[in-house]
Amino acid sequence: MKIGRYSLPNNLFLAPMAGVTDRPFRQLCRRLGAGMVVSEMITANKSLWASKKSLLRANHDGEPEPRSIQIAGTDPAMMAEAAQHNVAQGAHIIDINMGCPAKKVCNVMAGSALLQNEKLVGEILESVVNAVDAPVTLKIRTGWDVDNRNGVAIARIAEQSGIQALAVHGRTRADAYRGEAEYDTIAEIKSAISIPVIANGDISSPEKAKQVLEYTQADAVMIGRAAQGNPWIFQQINHYLKHGDHMAAPTVAEVRQTLIDHLHTLYEFYGDYTGVRMARKHIAWYSKGLRNGNPFRQHMNTLELPQQQLDFTEQFFAQLEQDMIAA
Repeated sequence: MKIGRYSLPNNLFLAPMAGVTDRPFRQLCRRLGAGMVVSEMITANKSLWASKKSLLRANHDGEPEPRSIQIAGTDPAMMAEAAQHNVAQGAHIIDINMGCPAKKVCNVMAGSALLQNEKLVGEILESVVNAVDAPVTLKIRTGWDVDNRNGVAIARIAEQSGIQALAVHGRTRADAYRGEAEYDTIAEIKSAISIPVIANGDISSPEKAKQVLEYTQADAVMIGRAAQGNPWIFQQINHYLKHGDHMAAPTVAEVRQTLIDHLHTLYEFYGDYTGVRMARKHIAWYSKGLRNGNPFRQHMNTLELPQQQLDFTEQFFAQLEQDMIAA
């Protein structure tokens, strides 16, 4: 699969997720089989670019090409300037967010709220595409609500505006993350345009990835929440699509080592104080479904220092391995 001039190693994307897809997590998912990753959303508001949060979100140091930065906003000129700024900072691809359902984003008419205004969508897309000599991609939902599923119309606007690839989450803005994703609209979009389409929403297993690719005829799939605590999902899907069978699940030892390595990168990236707090949610995701995971998570949330988290993680997994041997 290609986005503009960039050839990707496969057709599996890590979805941009605020507070999740930071540089440590993007690098981990790439190492475990994601063909493309996208940064957390960065505002087009110039006054916030120098904030610590924005600087961390835009940090792609050491990441391979192509590096994709997602921007969000409502003003075409500001979005164009944000695109230029991020390309100057090393972005190879600019991704535009018109899919976020969060109230604080939609209340300022950004994210998926823009789907209500097709004219403004076109103005923003054209402004950004014309502002940078880099591929521009777009993330949308199927529409504003079930009575206004205008994803096909938005997709046609995107193609006409010069967008190079389109990711579609199979829910409306009103759905948020409730219910089940639907793929009929994604299939309609794929049949209506010629640019690459990336299907997103509830893709949580190799079988589901294959099913969605076949049903929608999409060019790629995008994995979001299913990668939280399970970055191996990308290599699992890759293996299944190539060979038709399942690769072995990671061993307890592999989970432990991956988590420990992930924790170290979080502390290095954020510093001790923020790193410990960012680590808590990842630790919770990794330990979900494991024996005695609940008391492990509860105690972990009381720890304040990196070494305490590391030591307690080692103890937990050592006990887990002993219990499995004894069983």
